[in-house]
Amino acid sequence: MMSFVKELKWRGMVHDIMPGTEDQFIKEVTCAYIGFDPTADSLHIGNLVQIMILAHLQKAGHKPIILIGGATGMVGDPSGKSNERVLIDDSTINHNIKCIEPQLKKILNFNCGEISAEIVNNNSWFKNFSFLHFIRDIGKHISVNYMLAKDSVKSRLASGLSFTEFTYQLVQGYDFYWLWKNKNCKVQLGGSDQWGNIVTGTEIIRRKGKGQAFALTTPLIQKADGGKFGKTENGNIWLDKEKTSPYKFYQFWLNSSDEDAKKYIKIFSLKTKNEIEKIITEHNNNPHKRILQKNIAEELTEKVHTKDDLKSAIKASAILFGKSTNEELKSLDEDTFLDIFEGVPKFKLSVEDLKSDFMDLLVIKTSIFSSKGEGRRMITANALSINKEKVNLDYKITKNTLINNKYLLVQKGKKNYYLILFL
Repeated sequence: MMSFVKELKWRGMVHDIMPGTEDQFIKEVTCAYIGFDPTADSLHIGNLVQIMILAHLQKAGHKPIILIGGATGMVGDPSGKSNERVLIDDSTINHNIKCIEPQLKKILNFNCGEISAEIVNNNSWFKNFSFLHFIRDIGKHISVNYMLAKDSVKSRLASGLSFTEFTYQLVQGYDFYWLWKNKNCKVQLGGSDQWGNIVTGTEIIRRKGKGQAFALTTPLIQKADGGKFGKTENGNIWLDKEKTSPYKFYQFWLNSSDEDAKKYIKIFSLKTKNEIEKIITEHNNNPHKRILQKNIAEELTEKVHTKDDLKSAIKASAILFGKSTNEELKSLDEDTFLDIFEGVPKFKLSVEDLKSDFMDLLVIKTSIFSSKGEGRRMITANALSINKEKVNLDYKITKNTLINNKYLLVQKGKKNYYLILFL
């Protein structure tokens, strides 16, 4: 059995660890859990960090439990937050859970015997738990002074902290106690901002259950340029293809810096240390080939989505940055096509404009060329493509020319793209 903690340390994924945790994993097959509050109907790549920790745990021969916070999601965790979180109603929570579960099942193995992954929902034990029952049986074990000492609480006292958020650590702590008692779960994993909540759980286990439990947290990932990991100009990178297309997902990893990619491959890849070190060496020898970025982009796109989605993402990338054909362009679905050419100048014309002279279309109707003279010079120089095909001065546009019956892709030179939409 490989050492789980040793593996995480090599991958740079240990921030805090409770004494005895590593020994626990070495001693026996160990059940460990991470909790996710279902605040959205999809996980994002920030969550993917913790999911991959569970994947590494399972690969090391231990059992992962994913706790979906059907109950705690209604409350809101103050850890790492500057403002109180908006509360979510029951129906939204349940909808989010149904959406999240299939995403988890793509990455973890739920059918491998003793170490099969398992999903639990803390609403199953909290739904019949009365407030008086909770403060009598749980609250008495943790002092207010102990709770006030937590960074997640101290950082919010000046700006204001509701009783609801203040008690979150007790609720999460009870989750750990319940899993320890009912599932023999001995370790809680999480991001470094969760340390206070996790340790509260080990205290409840020690004081109420007279038992022992352990904790390990991972560092919060930061990009080399100081930007927040997983965030783009358009917001989160989601695991749901309807929110973030496989092409955009693939491009996120492909466009990462060398420094970030060296960090990402250790966190997100299930490849061995030797395999990863070999890839890094190959990349360092030929950095222009972006071997690192391609490896992590391909592995994660296939893991989070499908092999076919990966093939489509690679094909779509080649259309923009490499050589491709008119047929390949027309084979793309509309969403992927628009994702590829997001941000390029766009012109909206009438279908009737298809009857216009080709040069009038490019000069008068769209201003792609400043003059007909410029247009003729570029066409003569073989520097104009329509839908990835070189054109001559006699070229004519018809309805059949259009992509998805409405788009015309104009490429001027090597890098200048324009999209014409016919309505």
